[in-house]
Amino acid sequence: MKIAPEQLEQFRKDGYFILERVIPEDALEGLRNECQQYIAKFDAEMEAKGLEKDGINHYKKRYFIANRGLENPVITNFLFSDLMYQVTSAVLGEEVYLFNEQYVVKAADKQSAFAWHQDSGYIGHYHKPYLSCWCALDDMTEENGTISVLPHERAGIEPEDLIDHEQSEITNDKIGYKGDDPGILALVPAGSIVVFSSRTLHRSGPNKTDKMRRSYLVQYSKEPILKKDGSGYWSQAVPFVRGGQKLNPVAEMA
Repeated sequence: MKIAPEQLEQFRKDGYFILERVIPEDALEGLRNECQQYIAKFDAEMEAKGLEKDGINHYKKRYFIANRGLENPVITNFLFSDLMYQVTSAVLGEEVYLFNEQYVVKAADKQSAFAWHQDSGYIGHYHKPYLSCWCALDDMTEENGTISVLPHERAGIEPEDLIDHEQSEITNDKIGYKGDDPGILALVPAGSIVVFSSRTLHRSGPNKTDKMRRSYLVQYSKEPILKKDGSGYWSQAVPFVRGGQKLNPVAEMA
């Protein structure tokens, strides 16, 4: 697979582009299976603690299951696959690091909307933009709460702008935009990837269906992203591409 020049120009101008049905079927099924196992584990942990809400995780409603990929061969193989090499190197260039990854799952719940935000808004200090690859594990519709993206120009921002975010007292979400632009709905089939900058405003609607809406968010950076005090990595910094060449982190970790 090659990323077209028109897609890269759309990323530069609007902050995103979409790749439809690019995740191989076996990889897609593997990601789904692992997702279900982690949901069961999170439910058990919250039940043991007697919690309905743990951070931004809400029991039986929505889940953010982060940074489990390196402990799981199925997920690890996807993170460092040829597909992700093609995507990340086309956008980020000759140096690429795995920065963060998480399942984002919404159960059937009309209160499961997620506010307009930049992914960079969750870090809390300035850093260079990184790349978010939102992988649809199910067919995405407006009814089940797909994401919407807001092109930079319509948001009134430049590609490098980092917006101040407020935190919702109700959901713990970060909120970076309160305008009335509805954005562009990502109505994509399972196996698609919405590729966007960490500076691109996006949100998701509530899941109004009776089925889970599962996605997998993978994020890569041009350079390691450090904590504000420089004491270590903010999340991860696993080398994936060096000098334009794909590395094999799976073999190195074995």
